[in-house]
Amino acid sequence: MKFVVVGGTGLIGSKLVARLREHGHEALAAAPNTGVNTLTGEGLAEALAGATVVVDVSNSPSYEDAAVLEFFETATRNLLAAETAAGVGHHVALSIVGTERLPANGYFRAKVVQENLIEKSSIPFSIVHATQFFEFVRGIADEATEGGTVRMAPVFFQPMAGDDVAQAVGRAAMGPPLNGHVEVGGPERFRMDEFFRDVLAGWGDPREVVTDEHARYFGSELSERSLVPDEGATLGTIRYRDWADRDANGK
Repeated sequence: MKFVVVGGTGLIGSKLVARLREHGHEALAAAPNTGVNTLTGEGLAEALAGATVVVDVSNSPSYEDAAVLEFFETATRNLLAAETAAGVGHHVALSIVGTERLPANGYFRAKVVQENLIEKSSIPFSIVHATQFFEFVRGIADEATEGGTVRMAPVFFQPMAGDDVAQAVGRAAMGPPLNGHVEVGGPERFRMDEFFRDVLAGWGDPREVVTDEHARYFGSELSERSLVPDEGATLGTIRYRDWADRDANGK
């Protein structure tokens, strides 16, 4: 069984390719650095030849609103057209919990466009909505920093390890198409301000975390449950502190 993982050399993609190969599958890592470019269409037909499942975990090289929309819209159209021509039977995409809840966020808007294109395609599909990754925690803190202050809203926050994300996407890819979505999140739920206060203290970071109910998350004001999955979501098993300890020890 051949899987093509678009974005297969990135954070989640590389983990997923390894996991699929461990299960005895053929897994092709498709990315610009392997000669496959979904934005231009370069290499797509060759990569998808004989593929049963295509998994899209790719990301835009730019987070600027217009650029990220162009990437997800154009790349997804090109990918779906190539899959149709190749007779691919299952399209799996990684997206974000709460995409529809934060319309002021340009990245989330672009992901909604991507999901709509997938849902309207004739190809059976599964969409995995994941919460924020542990690997992005530092970037979230940096984006919320003003001078020596990190402003965080006291809303629910349920991040997860990249390894758990890859496992969830792999599970969807190896199963039958859902023609719908599944939500996945971390095993622990925090208050966002308290989480970052503890994390920065653990880093020895001198920045002060200030609780601000109007603090914005990449341009969007958050409600209590903007970033967390609904009841019934599949939860990962790796806790943040265990992950951070392992990462600090280089394991």
